[in-house]
Amino acid sequence: MLNKIIQKIFTNFTTFKANPYHPLVWINGNPKIGKNVVISGFSEINAKHANVTIGDNCDIASFVAINAADSHKKCLGLSNEIDRKDITIGNNVFIGSHCVVKGGANIGNYCVVGAGTIVDAIDIPDYSLVVGNPMIVKKGYYKKWLHTINPL
Repeated sequence: MLNKIIQKIFTNFTTFKANPYHPLVWINGNPKIGKNVVISGFSEINAKHANVTIGDNCDIASFVAINAADSHKKCLGLSNEIDRKDITIGNNVFIGSHCVVKGGANIGNYCVVGAGTIVDAIDIPDYSLVVGNPMIVKKGYYKKWLHTINPL
C-alpha cells in the first residue's frame, strides 16, 4: 500500500511512469524487460530513442544507471544530436549497486557486474565477472562453477 502511495506521488511530480519494480525507479522510453527481474530503488533505465533489453532473472541493485544516451558532444557544441546506442543485458545477470552501463554495452548471460563498475560499450561474454573503473572483464569466471552445480 505504501509503495503505491509513493509511486503515485512520484509520478505526479515527475515525468516518469509508474513501474512494477520499485516506486523510486526511473524508466525513460520503452525498454524490453524480461521475467523475474528485480530493479531496486534509485536506479534508472534510459531507453529513450534506443533499444534497451534486459533478459530474464536479472537483479539490478540500487543506484544503477543503464543509460543509452550520451550528450557530452552536444553539450560541448561538437554535435547537434545526442548519441544513442542500444544496450543488451542477457539472462541471469546481476548488476551491483552504483554501476553505470553505457550505451553500446552488450552483457552476456550469467554475468556479474561488481558494485561501482562503469561498463563500456563492448561485448562481454557469457559467465564473465566485470569489475572496476576502468572495467576489467574476467571472461568465463563463473562458467566452471555454474556447470558444476547446474549443468546447462
